[in-house]
Amino acid sequence: MNESVLEKLKILVESAKYDVSCASSGTSRSHKKGNIGSAAGWGICHSFAEDGRCISLLKIMLTNYCIYDCAYCINRRSNDIQRATLSVTELVNLTIEFYRRNYIEGLFLSSGVVRNPDYTMERLVRVIKDLRLVYRFNGYIHMKSIPGASPELVNEAGLYADRLSVNIEIPNEKSLQMLAPEKNFQSVFTPMRYIQQGVLQSAEERKRFRSAPRFAPAGQSTQMIVGATADTDKDILHLSSALYQRPTMKRVYYSGFIPVNSYDNRLPALKQPPLVRENRLYQADWLLRFYQFKVDEIVNDAYPDLDLEIDPKLSWALRHPEAFPVDINRADYEMLLRVPGIGVKSAKIIIVSRRYSNLGAEQLKKIGVVMKKAQYFITCRELPMQTIHEVSPDAVRRLFIKKTGRNVDERQLVLQFED
Repeated sequence: MNESVLEKLKILVESAKYDVSCASSGTSRSHKKGNIGSAAGWGICHSFAEDGRCISLLKIMLTNYCIYDCAYCINRRSNDIQRATLSVTELVNLTIEFYRRNYIEGLFLSSGVVRNPDYTMERLVRVIKDLRLVYRFNGYIHMKSIPGASPELVNEAGLYADRLSVNIEIPNEKSLQMLAPEKNFQSVFTPMRYIQQGVLQSAEERKRFRSAPRFAPAGQSTQMIVGATADTDKDILHLSSALYQRPTMKRVYYSGFIPVNSYDNRLPALKQPPLVRENRLYQADWLLRFYQFKVDEIVNDAYPDLDLEIDPKLSWALRHPEAFPVDINRADYEMLLRVPGIGVKSAKIIIVSRRYSNLGAEQLKKIGVVMKKAQYFITCRELPMQTIHEVSPDAVRRLFIKKTGRNVDERQLVLQFED
């Protein structure tokens, strides 16, 4: 590999590491004869799959030069950092060479904004278009859409990328304009709308013509920075919930604020990212998407921020002892989902299994219910444990805080759910 390209690669990979909004592709495009790569089967993500496999993609910026001066961004124009720009040909060749050497399975492509949004977007589109049409690359491609780019370029990008994303970054427009004066919500939500229209129009065309091209088949995603402003978890989750009402929004990512520009007095002085809060937001996000919770049940005016000591599902249960204990053998699916220690898979198995016999503690353990947590909130065939009413919500809370420990290293936290 050319030393000049290698040096650019090091700089641009480092510049791209703060964007967390890339994960499983959610697309089913399989291998085709005459093409290279596949986005089917296990999907593509930037971390670990459920079976422990590390699935990799090349996460890189086309350039880290930028005309914007966003307070929270390491690549802001006023920062004195190493800068680099890859040509379209260099980036295409890098991706193909890395794939052929089995280093990667796909590409996550973003960029700083140079000259203007359309100029930058046009270069990004050329990269993914060459990969698809010239090299017949059939692997997963996630591309960042540039706020302010024309609808024609966004539409063209959707024909070649599996997923498109536009980062909101700051969940409040007033705060966004304070930290990023050149940006506003309109510049972010407009390309989101273009992407949504493209996906829905493509779906309609494919109902009539099977050969019609697919537009961003894995939908779109976005990212919000947590802790850079005074916005509460209630503000963040209400925005997330509104975004999930859009039919093409697949994921909202939360990134704990990293003080890369500590000299800027508009930003909070944090010693380390708020990783516990980030973790709790992901858990709350999971409740919104899969557990049929509403935002106001998780956070409200009385509790505007998530409890950092216990997970949001347990927090809700402790605030609503009147809903428990739940009879495992009679409760409906929606109520089972609200029991701490019971996940989506466990709830579905319970619904099926109890048709044949009443379930007891041993059966629940085999199903996968976390009995150490669930025992205070359920009754079943012969469960001898005390419920939340005998123990009291405060005592249960203290018990779980003691079990998990208050001094857990934040950097060792992982997203854990009850499934």
